[in-house]
Amino acid sequence: MTGKDSATKGLDVYRVGGAVRDARLGWPVVDQDWVVVGATPEAMRKRGFKPVGRDFPVFLHPVTQEEYALARTERKQGHGYTGFEVHASPEVTLEEDLARRDLTINAMAEPLDGQLIDPFQGEQDLEARVLRHVSPAFVEDPLRVLRTARFLARYRGLGFVIAEDTLALMRQLAVNGEIAHLVAERVWQETEKALGEPCPQAYFETLRDCGALEALMPELAENAGLKVALARMGRLPENNDHPARWRWARLCEHLDDPVRQVLEERLRIPNAWRDLARQVMLTRKLWNETNEHEPNAEAILDWLNRIDAWRRGERVAPLLSLVSLESDVLAANLTLAWRLASRVVPRDLVGEGFKGGELGQELARRRQAEIEAALLAD
Repeated sequence: MTGKDSATKGLDVYRVGGAVRDARLGWPVVDQDWVVVGATPEAMRKRGFKPVGRDFPVFLHPVTQEEYALARTERKQGHGYTGFEVHASPEVTLEEDLARRDLTINAMAEPLDGQLIDPFQGEQDLEARVLRHVSPAFVEDPLRVLRTARFLARYRGLGFVIAEDTLALMRQLAVNGEIAHLVAERVWQETEKALGEPCPQAYFETLRDCGALEALMPELAENAGLKVALARMGRLPENNDHPARWRWARLCEHLDDPVRQVLEERLRIPNAWRDLARQVMLTRKLWNETNEHEPNAEAILDWLNRIDAWRRGERVAPLLSLVSLESDVLAANLTLAWRLASRVVPRDLVGEGFKGGELGQELARRRQAEIEAALLAD
């Protein structure tokens, strides 16, 4: 733990939240957050701390750039996760600050000597592998539903479960409609983080079980379809650079364009994620059609066109790896077809005198002919 320095000397400082939790779990500690009790914003600025909080007083340490927040309380004033009145003053105690947190395992603190301060038995829940709410005030913030589901996605492999009474509060937030007040950016932010956790399936299963998935992502909520989709998330192409993005694409690959686009617009999903999801959907359609019929050169050419393979050739290899998970034979056919067809390039046809519409038509004809040759070679 970081010791006292000139900026914090004389301050009543505690390490809090995730750093305390993960250190006790033996989990990598990425960020450290600190709470300062008994100080004012003016005193923090005089010590060189830079204010960054818009809704409550949070400061960056002048050297380490770690976050130091003044102890605060919160009171619910409106809907959603932003509907809070924040009160920060030197009179707010550490225990009052910890009481506003979501889960007991996130409501522990350590002074600089490392002695645990644990008013809500978070260490006991760590040992029992239970995610449990700190207080009934859990229901004041619907974002806690997503956060709790995300923590399960992170720690399920360690044997964690959600306490039944906490799951009941999560269901309450879904049933009373409070969950619907979450803004799209926060829903996607938590979902994207969950997709990068060791067991992202647990996130979506938890949202389904408490009713939040139907409210936030109804396109994915159909139970039988979700079960199959979640199983796909563990089957990714080799050597992919963005596993979380591929997990999302596999989760959504059964959704046709119009349905998937509604989901993407609602959650305001970034374009790179949308593009990959569409590529995987098109690839799924190709192998489904091939399961019913012999490989078709026209269909393969259409697939290559629609994934923009000619300009974005780097897309092809991971998609072929994905196909190999379903059919080695089809993957081999597509690999040869791509290799032969990609040798047909526009500049060669321009050299032969083709231009305008005729150039495009001849390019497509020759590429399809190469694909047909590849299929005959099989």
